[in-house]
This record gives sequence, C-alpha cells and structure tokens, in this order.
Amino acid sequence: MEDPRERLVPSVSNQELERRWKLAREMMADRKIDFLVMRQDEEFFGGYVRWFSAIAPRHSYPFTVIFPIDDEMTTISSAPPGQGRPPEWASTGIKERLGAPYYPSFHYTNTLDAELAVRVLGEKKNARIGFVGMSSIHVPFYEYLIKHLPGATFVDVTDAIDHMKAIKSPEEIEFIKKTAALQDQALQYVKERIKPGMRDLDIHAEADYISTKLGSTRLQVLISSYHPGDKPMGFMGRHYMNRTIREGDLITVLLEGNGPGGYYTEIARVISLGEPKEEVKEAFAIAVEAQKLTLSMLKPGANPKEIWDTNNAFLQKHGSEPEGRLYAHGEGYELVERPAIRYDETMEIKAHMNIAVHPVFKNSRVWTTLCDNYLITEDGAGPCLHKTPKEIIVI
Repeated sequence: MEDPRERLVPSVSNQELERRWKLAREMMADRKIDFLVMRQDEEFFGGYVRWFSAIAPRHSYPFTVIFPIDDEMTTISSAPPGQGRPPEWASTGIKERLGAPYYPSFHYTNTLDAELAVRVLGEKKNARIGFVGMSSIHVPFYEYLIKHLPGATFVDVTDAIDHMKAIKSPEEIEFIKKTAALQDQALQYVKERIKPGMRDLDIHAEADYISTKLGSTRLQVLISSYHPGDKPMGFMGRHYMNRTIREGDLITVLLEGNGPGGYYTEIARVISLGEPKEEVKEAFAIAVEAQKLTLSMLKPGANPKEIWDTNNAFLQKHGSEPEGRLYAHGEGYELVERPAIRYDETMEIKAHMNIAVHPVFKNSRVWTTLCDNYLITEDGAGPCLHKTPKEIIVI
C-alpha cells in the first residue's frame, strides 16, 4: 500500500521543529504567556505559521495556529467541520485540526475561524495570549477574540518571534543553499530562451515552469524591460507584462522564490539583447560596487540604518537616485523577512542570518540592479550563495 507521506515536498525535520518550540516556550514562560495565536493566508508572507507547524498557508485561505505552552498545537483551516488540515499523516506536534467553511469573499463567514479559536483558548480561564504577526490577523478575527474572551489578556509578541526565526539553524542553512542553487539553474534556463518577439509574460512563464520543475512551490517573477533611449522601467508585476521585447533591449529578470523546505532566496541579473551601451555598463558596475559596500558592513552588531544611509550616499555620489523603500533584507520562510536594511529597522545584524542584497542604480536614462543572497558569519557576509557571475548577460 502506498505511503501517503510520499506526497510531501521536502520539509524540516522533527528535531528542527522541536528546537523552535523550545525557544518559543522559553519566551512564553518568561512572559507568562499561555497561548500564541497566529493567522496567515499566503505562502510569500506565511512564515509564522510555517515556522511553528511546517505547513504553508496558500492562495489567500486563512490558516490559524494556536500554540500552547504546555500542549500540542491546534490548527484551523477553511474546510468542512472536522476535516481541517493538515491531514494527520502530515502533522507534527498538532493535537487538533479544526475546520470551518469560511472564505474572505463571504463576509458572513468572517468569524467562523475565530469561533473555533475561542473554543480552544477559552479552555483556560483568564489566559494570557500572545499574538504573532498582528499585520496578518484581520479585524473580525481580532475583535471576536477580544469580545468573547473577556477575562483574557492579549499581548503582541511578534518582535520576539522575529528575532528567533531570523537566526537560521544549520539545517535551515542547507535548505537555503539548495534554493540558491535552484535559482542559478532556473536563470540559466531562462536566459537561453529569451529572444526578440517574446513578451515579458513569456519570460515569466518560462521562469515559473522551470522553477516549479526544480522544486519551487511559490515564485514571484519581476521583469524590467525597456529599450535604451526610452524611459527606463523598474520591475513590473504580472499586470504589466504585455510588452514585446525587441533587439537592443535591456531586460532585468528577478526570480524571488522558495525551494526545498520552503526557504526563499532571490536572484536578479541584467540581460542585454546586443552589446549594451557604455553608460549601462557603468551603471551596472556601480550597482555591483554598491552591493560590495553593503556586504562590507553586514557584520554582527551592525545597525541597518547606518548601512541604509551609507548605500544612499554612495548611490547619490555616483549619479543615482537614492533608495526609498528597501534594498536588502532577511529571507527564510518569507519572501521579505526581518531584518530590513532601511531607516527604521531596530533589529541588529547577527550571525546565521540569510540576507538578500539588491541595490538599484537609477536615473532618467538607466535602471539597473542585481540581487544575491549571503549568509552572515561571525566575521561578516560569507561567500555569495548564488554562483551566477555578477555581469551583464549579453545575448
């Protein structure tokens, strides 16, 4: 008889999950917290529920994890009553799998999952409950818990969990390296297929196909394509990918996706259909130098704001507009994870973080970037995890 566990994609070991639970429970004991509650609905930003349960939320279907200090977890998912996910054969450390037929588009089902959560949390009177990932907990769910657990105390412990999951274990690091290798292979496949007459969306389709074949379960492909002399475009999402590529174009392809175990890395390279102009080469060289400058500062104890300020000063000195959003950040179970290299991040750089670095050179004539991942060691940024050369790919 077939073992249903053969259906599972690669995931972390039970020992790795137990390591995380131990860290979380030590924090809970210190803060006298009885339960942690997290609710997420998308794999790109579903790292909290996956860090605890090894299960990824998908396609905007909200998935809740209730993690008690002294028992196994409860999960709540959109499913017929009594048939919540994950299935028992795919569960580790999960005591109950509750289900209810709720959907974000059916407003009258807005509290069905909250009702189940109250049933679980109400088993302990006057419980102290820690929310994890408040930005992912929607208003009806939150309000229902507050109203129907009047004796409970609610606190936000997101920051404490962020610090735990930002530091990668040796097992996690091995998965991260495999994702980077997958992306090198996927980018090689994509560049071999780019030619004039394709649309941006055709590049997207090729990248999605090969990345899925190689083991990615969630991928975002961003493309910047423009013709020298036209107004340069930054990365454009799927809604804007109907442009037809022509000879002489500059195309930057960014593959932001996960790989084995669900861990994210990202790679970007510039592809030129024909020999690029000298101005483009110079701009790309400045982006490479900006990346090197950031890497020189990514050491344990470093302050993200100082790195941010240094990068912007460097870009402006060399004729580029400054960065205004984000140009380097952590990655793990989430596409964008703390620490963020920007002006308002409070988390210092530490050893065993996985950091993506993607500085952008931009002015009225040129837009260019590159992106790679690095593991932080006790001495600073380690070797680049991606092996694709840091150069403009000429076709």
